[in-house]
Amino acid sequence: MPGIVIVGVQWGDEGKGKATDLLGERTDWVVKFNGGNNAGHTVVIGDEKYALHLLPSGILSPGVTPVIGNGVVVDLEVLFAELEALNARGLDTSRLKISANAHIITQYHRTLDKVTERFLGKRQIGTTGRGIGPAYADKINRVGIRVQDLFDENILRQKVEGALDQKNHLLVKVFNRRSITVDEVVEDLLAYAERVRPMVADTSLLLNEALDAGDVVVFEGGQATMLDVDHGTYPFVTSSSATAGGASTGSGVGPNRLDRIVGIVKAYTTRVGSGPFPTELFDESGDWLRSRGFEFGTTTGRPRRVGWYDAPITRYATRINGITDLVLTKLDILGGLEQIPVCVAYDVDGVRYDDLPVNQTDFHHAKPIHEYYPGWSEDISTARTFDDLPQNAQDYVLALEKMSGTRISVIGVGPARDQVIVRHNLVD
Repeated sequence: MPGIVIVGVQWGDEGKGKATDLLGERTDWVVKFNGGNNAGHTVVIGDEKYALHLLPSGILSPGVTPVIGNGVVVDLEVLFAELEALNARGLDTSRLKISANAHIITQYHRTLDKVTERFLGKRQIGTTGRGIGPAYADKINRVGIRVQDLFDENILRQKVEGALDQKNHLLVKVFNRRSITVDEVVEDLLAYAERVRPMVADTSLLLNEALDAGDVVVFEGGQATMLDVDHGTYPFVTSSSATAGGASTGSGVGPNRLDRIVGIVKAYTTRVGSGPFPTELFDESGDWLRSRGFEFGTTTGRPRRVGWYDAPITRYATRINGITDLVLTKLDILGGLEQIPVCVAYDVDGVRYDDLPVNQTDFHHAKPIHEYYPGWSEDISTARTFDDLPQNAQDYVLALEKMSGTRISVIGVGPARDQVIVRHNLVD
């Protein structure tokens, strides 16, 4: 089963990096197929902690070829800052491949992202201000800059001129900002051209050849299902396809090459930014969960919104993605609770919904209907088999599995690489 897609089930930050890393020893290629440097994840290896923002987590595994696919938007400054930081810690990053068709985040994208968000006032989306949304908008509007454009200065200049024609009017006349010159943008981008050239390839061809050869290729999604531009809580979403279907469009690999879809889900729920969140906690329980789980953004440092496990969301994500296996992370965080609430359905103005309401307004007003499960006090961080878990922890996992619509194959019991329980192998 060489083609494995890893996607987030909730609103991101579920631990996808750790899941990808778990497959590392049996993986030949790891592909990031969507998003930009707004999707940070932390991987712990031994005593070392690595915070990645743009790079695929496979960059940390010897022998694995990491790939930034065509569906990603690339901030070149961030790219080389991350590479240099890893090199300084003795890691080999020379295997990295970048799609020639990936789009580039420019300085005007970052500027527009920040001023536009402020302009929205109370209607803010909650973006990270890193230019991701504007870069994707230019891609769809067919005025984007691609990595391959760095190698033809005439083409690059023409494209930047076309993009700035409209944007400078917006910056000056609407946002009262200075105009951005073509020369400063072109000069900034060309400074990276020769540094990035050795990494650029036809990654679609490389990946299909790898699959033909029987290599194991892992497709690593940024963000998560509920942030997908089509299937998430629109408009409070990211600007790319974060679901399993995005793995094909964002990498140039056909859907028939994707053999297993692995969904990553926390034992509770978190969200960053604005938008509906039915199980969100505003009391001491929320403060406890946030503090115990250290729920602060890897990229932004922002406190995450926290809530109990939401079974309807997991069922929805299982259906949308075609999930074959779930990786349940951070089960250890729930230790010490007398009872653990689980959202099993929603109440919307007195009407019960066992699945997500089709209407966004209804979802915004949804109240969780909880069932309660006995907690446990034992430290489970050393558990390595399912039977090592306390009976109440086992019962909790089995209850989530039953209501989620697919099997829970891996359970995370701590932040380190080896703190996992494998019930079913993800690579057969």
